[in-house]
Amino acid sequence: MKKIYLILACLISSLMINAQSLNDIVKNYTTANKLDQVTNKKSIKITAKMSMMGMEMPMEIWMKNPNKIKSVMNMNGQEIIQAYDGEKGYSVNPMTGSSQPVEMGPDEVKQLLRNNNFENMLDKYLKNGQLEVAGEEAVNGKPTVKIKATIEPGTVSNMYIDKASWLLVKQTMDVTQGGMPVTIETYPSDYKEINGLIMPMKTTTSVSGMEMVINFTNIEVDIPMDDSIFKLK
Repeated sequence: MKKIYLILACLISSLMINAQSLNDIVKNYTTANKLDQVTNKKSIKITAKMSMMGMEMPMEIWMKNPNKIKSVMNMNGQEIIQAYDGEKGYSVNPMTGSSQPVEMGPDEVKQLLRNNNFENMLDKYLKNGQLEVAGEEAVNGKPTVKIKATIEPGTVSNMYIDKASWLLVKQTMDVTQGGMPVTIETYPSDYKEINGLIMPMKTTTSVSGMEMVINFTNIEVDIPMDDSIFKLK
């Protein structure tokens, strides 16, 4: 009986230590990225370029607090658009043979809104009980703490947070596409503070052997942004 009590006591102690360290990690991450201040911002516009398979494609991303978002990527003169107007999401992809807006499904909307800079996703996952500490690993020779987020069934994200800067330096996401498991690796880097926002100016993503690099060339904060920008119908 004493052994059982000892095991239970150790287990409870371990859970309390893990919970405390997880709270501290999210707090340090929030402070380092100034995410406690981002709710005061009204809008963000990002101008960028994506490099992939020898091609370079210009991009623009509009975000309006709290949850409106639109991205436009120009590929060979054709615009690929994703937008959420606060109520519905739409996409336009001429590569499918049609230039007409198509309403996005719930999963597509969730995926788009994960790019919303006005929301502290790590804190949201913590409050929802979706986070756990998964150990420590070195990324590019620097120690990081690994945080596992179970976003939803079939979608797990591992976030590697630098222990010195508390910035995200690597993220892997295990998803299911077409019934097949796929791992997406992302490396944000070249962080810069712009008008109170901490942003990675370069992001390298690898999926199924294909590499994409996105470089932010300009970031505008609190500029006028009409709601009509996010409506495609």
